[in-house]
Amino acid sequence: MERKPVLEIKIVFNGKPVHMEGENGSVTMIPFAGEVDCPLFHGIVEPCGVDTQVANAAHVRHMSARYMLTGKDSAGQDAHIYVENNGWFDDTPGTPPAMPFRTVPTFYTDSVALAPYLHRNQFTGEGSVEDGQLWIRFYEISH
Repeated sequence: MERKPVLEIKIVFNGKPVHMEGENGSVTMIPFAGEVDCPLFHGIVEPCGVDTQVANAAHVRHMSARYMLTGKDSAGQDAHIYVENNGWFDDTPGTPPAMPFRTVPTFYTDSVALAPYLHRNQFTGEGSVEDGQLWIRFYEISH
């Protein structure tokens, strides 16, 4: 069964990550921007996006990326989509990161055309590296 992405985002890292370590784990904040070009939405990831990764002493890493898309919706109207995307990973030293990694997104939008769809359905996310480029893709969960 072929899945078609609802949104497909190319991530562009645009700043220096900030990192701290303590006795209970570590926190890394990674700034990013990007581009989105698909039938549902065309535009950019505003350059204020941040991926916050918290790794605890049990080697569980929680990733929470938050960012704003600005562009045109499927009706050609100016629109924004706010994305909060969460995932959890095994962070045991020596364990390679799982690819693709899976996430759970939440969307908010000011688009009249997209709000009924994005606010009332459930989605899953998937991140992968292709040709050295990070891609985040969101899919609707079918029931």
